[in-house]
This record gives sequence, structure tokens and C-alpha cells, in this order.
Amino acid sequence: MTEPGTPTLDQLRVLLAVAEAETLAGAGRKLGRATSAISYAIDNLEAQLGIKLFDRETTRKPKLTEAGRAVAAEACGLSRGFDKLRAKVKGLIEGLEAEMSLVVDVMLPICQLVDALQAFQTTFPTVPVRLHIEALGAVRQRVLDGAATLGVSGPFTDWHEGLETIPLKGVELIPVAAPGHPLAGPGKHEIGALRDHIQLVLTDRSPLTAGKDFGVHAEKTWRLADLGAKHGLLLAGVGWGNMPVDMVRADLDAGRLVALDLPDWKGAVLPLQIIYASHAPPGPAGRWLIERFTGYG
Repeated sequence: MTEPGTPTLDQLRVLLAVAEAETLAGAGRKLGRATSAISYAIDNLEAQLGIKLFDRETTRKPKLTEAGRAVAAEACGLSRGFDKLRAKVKGLIEGLEAEMSLVVDVMLPICQLVDALQAFQTTFPTVPVRLHIEALGAVRQRVLDGAATLGVSGPFTDWHEGLETIPLKGVELIPVAAPGHPLAGPGKHEIGALRDHIQLVLTDRSPLTAGKDFGVHAEKTWRLADLGAKHGLLLAGVGWGNMPVDMVRADLDAGRLVALDLPDWKGAVLPLQIIYASHAPPGPAGRWLIERFTGYG
């Protein structure tokens, strides 16, 4: 029985690029190579391993075979391990970061952010901070683009090669409206009543989740890219919407907003996670921030 050959790291990265892009041309653009070079690399890898990794005959797009999925899973682990090794050596050579570039989801409680950055300033007085506040996929976009070393992001369902994630405590979201809003009135509301009133919805400025809806229940919606604007419109009685409890607690206590009692939507917990690129993990200052954020429980 012939033993399979040993693929190179480059071959495995071509495999992962094709699996993610789902086209040879897309993988070529990602890796900066011609489509023919990508096809040749996959052909060589399949010949070297002695198995078919992609079905390229019965589908227009290359689709991983069952064996291909198993090999891709192992390749992903090896690629990440190699990236971590290189990053570890890079960190040992360079030492402390010259700057801490951080992007956080707008849903992150401001008290947590302020506490972490105040303590960071005391611990690392020579490291300046570049802070971005974004929503939805725009957090991930900044990390992927290299504009931020570290991100605090909401959940995402589509996998991205080269991103590391660390779960954090979630944020409780509840539906609220101004006291004069019809949904804030006394008595029980019928199932589906929320669909007949304008829902204020946070939307995305990045292409990663453009066109995707999160927590949308009404037929009429206003799309807003700024959580502060959404908050102001809620206070003005323009519509109803989901908000982080910590952000509207004072408004609820003062009666400026009302937590809605809806039979078909009680709110939810938005999971948060720290994200960073596998090939460029944070150094000592960034690792300290990770520990600070994960300490909130």
C-alpha cells in the first residue's frame, strides 16, 4: 500500500483558500496567484495524497468531498499552529506593542470599556490606544483588514480562516419604547402586535453582514447605523427596539422608556467575543486586555 505524501504548508493554504472562497478564481485573488496555478496546486495535492479533495465535475463550484472536509479540518489546525508559532517568535523579538489598536462592538457596556481602559492606562502608560466603536460585522472587518489588533465582537455564523475567538459574557437586550407608544400601554398585547409598529434596527456599515437582519420582528423598520441615534429616536417615541439593559437602565428607572411586555419577544442575550488575527495575535499589552475583558462574569 502506497503511503500518502507530505504536503507543504503552502499546499494546505491553497486548499483552505479554495474551500473558503468556493471558487478557484476567488482563491487566486486571495493568494495573489493565477487561477491556473491554484488548479495546478490542487491537482498536485490530490495526486500527492492519493485522494480526491474536491468535486469539480458535477458542480460548477469546487465542493469539498467527505475526505476533503477531513483533510481541510486538519489543515486548518496546522495552519493556525504555524501562524501562532511565527507570531510567538515575532512577539519575543519585538516585545511590548508600540500602540494598542482596539475595536469594540457598540453593544459592549460602556462601564466595562472605561474600566478596562483606565486600568490599561495605569498598567501600560507608554502604550497609546487607538479605539474604534463599530456595529455588527464592521468590528470583524477592522480586525481582518489589520486596522485593529484586538476586537470585541458580537456573534457571527460564517467562519473566517485566520480569526481566533474567545467567548465573553453576553449583553442582555430588551425591547423598549417611550411611555406614550402603543406597545407600552397597559394590558396584554396579542401575539404579532409588534409587527404593526415601526422597529428601530441597528444596521451594518461593513459588507460582512450587509443585508442580514438580526432580531427584526416588525414589517416596518427604520435602519440606523448609530446606537446613539436609535436611543434618541426611542426616547422621542418614533418606534420600538431592542437595547442593552445597561444603556437604558436610567431611562427605565426615570420612566423615560418602558420595558415592553410582548408575548412573542422577551428580548435575548447577545453573545460577545474577543477576536484577533491568528497571524498577528496581541502582544503583552493586548494579552493583558484580553484577561481584563474575560474577567467580567
